[in-house]
Formats: sequence, C-alpha cells, structure tokens
Amino acid sequence: MNILLLGSGGREHALALKMSQSPLCKQLFIAPGNAGTAQCGQNINMGVSDFQQIKTFCLENAIDLVVPGSEEALVNGIYDFFKEDVSLQHIPVMGPSREGAQLEGSKAYAKLFMERHRIPTAAYREFNEQNYEEGVAYIQQHSLPIVLKADGLAAGKGVVIAFSQEEALTEFEQMIKASKFGDASKKVVIEQFLTGIELSVFVLTDGHSYQILPEAKDYKRIGEGDKGLNTGGMGAVSPVPFADAVFMKKVEDKVIKPTIDGLSKEGIVYNGFVFFGLINVDGEPLVIEYNCRMGDPETEVVMPRLKNDLLELFQATISGKLKEQTIYVDERAASTVMLVSKGYPEAYEKNKVITGIPAPTADQVVFHAGTKAEGGNVLTNGGRVLAITSLAGSLSQALSHSVQTAEKIQFDGKVYRRDIGYEFI
Repeated sequence: MNILLLGSGGREHALALKMSQSPLCKQLFIAPGNAGTAQCGQNINMGVSDFQQIKTFCLENAIDLVVPGSEEALVNGIYDFFKEDVSLQHIPVMGPSREGAQLEGSKAYAKLFMERHRIPTAAYREFNEQNYEEGVAYIQQHSLPIVLKADGLAAGKGVVIAFSQEEALTEFEQMIKASKFGDASKKVVIEQFLTGIELSVFVLTDGHSYQILPEAKDYKRIGEGDKGLNTGGMGAVSPVPFADAVFMKKVEDKVIKPTIDGLSKEGIVYNGFVFFGLINVDGEPLVIEYNCRMGDPETEVVMPRLKNDLLELFQATISGKLKEQTIYVDERAASTVMLVSKGYPEAYEKNKVITGIPAPTADQVVFHAGTKAEGGNVLTNGGRVLAITSLAGSLSQALSHSVQTAEKIQFDGKVYRRDIGYEFI
C-alpha cells in the first residue's frame, strides 16, 4: 500500500513508525511531517487541509490510503471531499465524515448526541450572543467551580475552569463578546465540574462494530504535581491501574457501545478512531469529551503497546471485517515523558540544536513532536519537542528509563516533568 499520513506531531511519528513496520506498507508519505517521521517515510511539504494539493498528490503517487492524524482535516471534511470526487472515491480515508467529526468539532453537538443516546456526562447548558444575558444569570447561580468550553476547535485551549463567579463571568464575556477563541467561542458550553481522575480510552470503529485499544492517561499541566498552565500534554502512561476489568466493562456498556450504536442508528459515517476523554467519578465513567482521532501524547504510549499490524486493522475497518479482529496488547507498562521548549505553553523560541537523541530499541523510542532537520542537525520547531516512550515491567521502571534519557538529550531551554504517572507510583 502507498499511504499518505497527514500531520507533524508526536502522534504522527508514532503512527508513521507503526505503519512503516507493516509488510503491507509499500511507500509512506507524511505531510508535512517532522525530523522523526522522515526516518519512517518521505516528508512532503503540504498542508493537512489543502485538499486540492492533497488530491493532486494522491493521484500522482497512486495513494491507496489516507490517514489524517489530527482533527483539523477531519473537521474540515476530508472524508467527504474524497467521497464526493469521482477521481478520489477509490481511496479510503481513515477517519469519520464531517458530521462524525462534529463529535469533536462542536461541544454542543457532542452533548446533544450524548443526551439522545443516554451516555453519562456532566450536566450543561449552551449559550451564544442571542441568550448571553441568560448565560450571565446561569453563571451567577451556578455552583463552583464552573467549566466553560468554547464550542468549536481552539487548539486544546478552549476550556476554562473558573473558581469564582467573577472569573467565570469575565471568561464568558471574553469568549462570546471579545471572540477570545475566534469563531470557536461564538457558542459556549457551561457545564458542571466533575471531581475524579481522568483517563483516555480509544477504539477503532467502522461505525457499526469496534475494537478497544489500550487505554492511557495524559498529564496536561506544565509543572510537577499537576501545577501551572495547561499544555497540549507533558506525558502519558498506559495501562491506567484503576481501569481494571470491572471499570472497563462499565466503560464499554455505558459509553462505547451506546456511542457506536448511536452512530449506526443515526447513519453517521465513521471509519476511524474514537477518543473517549473520560473521568472516573466514584467508580463510574462519565464522558468529558469526544475526539475524532487518537490523542497526543497518548498515541505515543498506545501504539508501542499495540502488537497488531495497524494496517491490517485499517484494512479490516475499510472492508467491514473489524469485528473479526482480535487486539493483542504488550503486557508491559509504557511511560512517555515530553521534552518541551522553555516558555511553553506561552511564547517560546525555536531553532535550538538538539543532541543526544538515542536510536530506538525494543524498550524505548524517542518520538519527534516539534522538530525539523536542517543542515545535518535536528532543531526544535515547536513547543512540544520530543516524546520519550519507555516500556518496562512496571510504570515506575518505565518512567525511570524515560527520565534517564530525558537527562541525556540536550537543547537550550529544555523543560520536562519527572513525575508522569505519579498517582500510580
């Protein structure tokens, strides 16, 4: 198969490495890719939502499968673009239709979907410019803390947890009146704050049947002990110790099955990953959010634990034979430590030379997230730079190995957390 993977982060490097290991992989192209993906295939300077350029490239290079890594192309309708173009209809896109991607693209859409299919989630209301004053009154009588979410995509920054009514009212005004997140916050979902511990559960689905992949937990705060600003993710672990057979049975019965059945009943086309952002509240799983793709940095712990050939699973999804598959999981624990640029998630500098990146082994891979190759060097090219994933007999061993490597890799302004998975160690 000739494959085009869209994206440039650590998730895409993890997917690229996994697909490149398959005997089904003839040629792998990554657009735009990074210095790590270049070791798995050929990077192509092309935007993930430049559909006309993607079309030309696919036809000229006899592409057999398109795999969007991030949500952008999916929410913008790349699946529909291919299906509606006679010259592209024969090329499968591993992802949902534009409507299916609305599970991530619109918080309000996702909440209504969960209501219709009785999927447990936090109580909520949605507001916009038209009912703004109702929103103000709602906030004034709401219990604390209050969660405000921009309805649309906001690069992972559209969620605010306010600990006072004043803070909530200021954020609410900033979102709707001052367009803090642009069009994404024209509509705001205000929801109940849930107390518990979060985890990410992933399935691959053809819209009717599904297979559950290894679960993971990521760590968003920049500082150790979960302090400081929210980021795109400072690390992840898999498995999640409290996600035992009893809890995962509840997840499947109350969340996964009703979601996939709901997609099927509503005729929503969905071939790809569903990411369930869950919270464990007193042993009960509630949905915080859906994503229409794999998570980052969770992919960097999930893919190394998945023993299946990923392209075989994709083929089974496309051909309607996914339910015949069996998922095989490495019993070892995985821990990812993310190296980020000083200043991230706010202003940071790029183009710092990186040294000391080790070659991959059976127990450890360094995934590139924000890097580029230039003049024989690997340079920083983003806030999140490298993801060090280690596999070991326990989470504490895996974390220790990742931290040891984090100490050896050098670039100016390197920042990382040494306490990923701290609750379980």
